[in-house]
Amino acid sequence: MRNSVNIREFEDGSEKVFVVRDFVEVRIPLEKYRQMIKRRDKEYIISFGEPRRVLSHITKRELVFVTKESGIPLMGSSAFGVIDRGTNLLQIRPVSGCNLRCIFCSVDEGKNSKTRVTDYIVDPDYLYEWVKKVSEFKGDGIEGHIDGQGEPLLYPYMTELLEQLNRIKEISTISMQTNGILLSERKFEAIEPFITRINLSISSLREEKSSMLAGIRYPVERVKRVAEMIANSRVDLLIAPVWVPGINDEDIEEIIRFALDVGAGRKYPPLGIQKYIPYRFGRRLKNVISFTEFYRKLEDWEKEYGVKLILKPEDFGMHRRKRFPHPFRKNDRVDGVVIARGRMRGEMLVESSNRVITVKGEYKTGRHIRMKIVRSKDGIFMGEVID
Repeated sequence: MRNSVNIREFEDGSEKVFVVRDFVEVRIPLEKYRQMIKRRDKEYIISFGEPRRVLSHITKRELVFVTKESGIPLMGSSAFGVIDRGTNLLQIRPVSGCNLRCIFCSVDEGKNSKTRVTDYIVDPDYLYEWVKKVSEFKGDGIEGHIDGQGEPLLYPYMTELLEQLNRIKEISTISMQTNGILLSERKFEAIEPFITRINLSISSLREEKSSMLAGIRYPVERVKRVAEMIANSRVDLLIAPVWVPGINDEDIEEIIRFALDVGAGRKYPPLGIQKYIPYRFGRRLKNVISFTEFYRKLEDWEKEYGVKLILKPEDFGMHRRKRFPHPFRKNDRVDGVVIARGRMRGEMLVESSNRVITVKGEYKTGRHIRMKIVRSKDGIFMGEVID
């Protein structure tokens, strides 16, 4: 815990609860807390008191702090850390979890998820070290794209992280994905000096429809004001709706008009319309169209509104770039140590050669296991435990 600012405390039944920076929730049995407070201060108890449960205040899931001292590497997992897919764009994931429960979510995020059981928060100093190391290897002209399995602005140390990323000379662009709900004027003023572009997810401008899509009551007027705030700043705005055929067809056209009216896309394209794709562990809807149909419709909208909607990597300055090296490939047999619970039910994280490998099964932390690498694409590793 970096400091004790913005701490709320209350009692909930038999537990003493502390909420730090509106995200980290620490729960301690009330009787144990009353004993500890006689000899320790609150900051010590929050950070080190045992027994305690550390949860995401948003999702109520177990929250794992990923620090240098934790021994959890920052490459190898899709849930947190740094992802290098062989271009000049690095995905930077400081936190997992989401304040929405979108019906089309590709990773089944949000409170009451059926598959996600663990969230992660990465220490900004530790994340900076890894991003700097990878950026130095890849060279100048890097875009650091802050995204994640959920909402990046849940991260309580975003300003600190952005300040550090701006000191990496190889990074020329910093972009961020967000649903915008948490982006108050005060928070935006804090991050504005460091951000090049914000990709704002809006899938409907109508309150009832947007709430149905988001799975919660969605403050659409607030998010529209956020879009205007970004568009009127030095930060470039890209509006990124997910088109769910049969549900928000008319809404997409309304969003196109809104993006053009508000002044999105001064340097980059104003819109990045995304196709709904059902994923194995995501939320699955019935109405799915082919990519041919999707691009045909984008072509129609391009002609009608005079705006580019079929985007290419070059529109964002993306190009192929050497990959940061990894120590193993698919089918390799490696030894590792179990270090934390996995993101999904029935998974664990294993450290091997300074990388994270996700394996299925339940194992005690600290156990040594042998694995066969069954997935190694883009430096994201899955392993299968072998005898």
